[in-house]
Amino acid sequence: MADQPESPLSAYIDHTLLSPNATAGDIEKLCSEAIDHQLFAVCINGCWVQHAWNYLADSDVTIATVVGFPFGASDSDSKRYETEAAVDNGAHEIDMVMNLGRFIDGDHRYIVREIRDVIEAADDRRVKVIIETGHFSDEQIATACRLAVEAEAHFVKTSTGFGPGGATVEHVRLMRETVNQRAGVKASGGIRDRETALAMIEAGATRIGTSSGVTIAGG
Repeated sequence: MADQPESPLSAYIDHTLLSPNATAGDIEKLCSEAIDHQLFAVCINGCWVQHAWNYLADSDVTIATVVGFPFGASDSDSKRYETEAAVDNGAHEIDMVMNLGRFIDGDHRYIVREIRDVIEAADDRRVKVIIETGHFSDEQIATACRLAVEAEAHFVKTSTGFGPGGATVEHVRLMRETVNQRAGVKASGGIRDRETALAMIEAGATRIGTSSGVTIAGG
C-alpha cells in the first residue's frame, strides 16, 4: 500500500473536465465539488475560464486551463494567444501540450522556445508542460523533461487523457528523477481511485489530474 502523503490528498487534485461537450451546468457542478471537497484546482477548457472565475471568485480553488489541447500541434503563436486570453479571463495555471511532432523531429530549440513563449504570456502563473508520455520511450520522456526544465516550466505532466495510455507509476518516477526538485510532476490520465493516486504521489507526483476528484478525495 502506498504511503499517505503529508498533505491532505485533496490538496493534490486538479478536478478535471475537458470533455468537448461540457456545458455551463457541468462546469458549475465541477466548481461546486471542488469547493465542497477542498480540491486544489479545477482544470477546464479555455472557453469556460471566465465562467469558472465568476463561480469561484470567493473561494480558494485554483483555475487551470489547457493550451494547444489536446494534440499540441497548433502554431506556437496560437498557444501564446490562448495563454494571454486565459490569463485575461482569470486562469491561474496553464497546462500546455508541447509540439509532439517537432519533438520527434529533434527540434529541441523549437520546444524550448514555445514553452518559454507560453511562460512569458502566462505572466508569473504556473505553466505545466504536457509530454503525452504514451507516445514516447523512457529516453524521450527524460529528454522532454529536461527541455521543460531548461525552459523554466513549473511542472511536467504525463498526459492529456486523450492520447495513448495515461499516467503510469514508472513514468512518474522517471519524470521525478529527471527534473529532481526543479519542477513539479503532474500525473494525469486514467487515475480514478485513491490507491492509484497515492501510488503516483509516492512515485513523485506533486499534482494529480483526474475527473474522479471527489471519489479520490474520499467524498
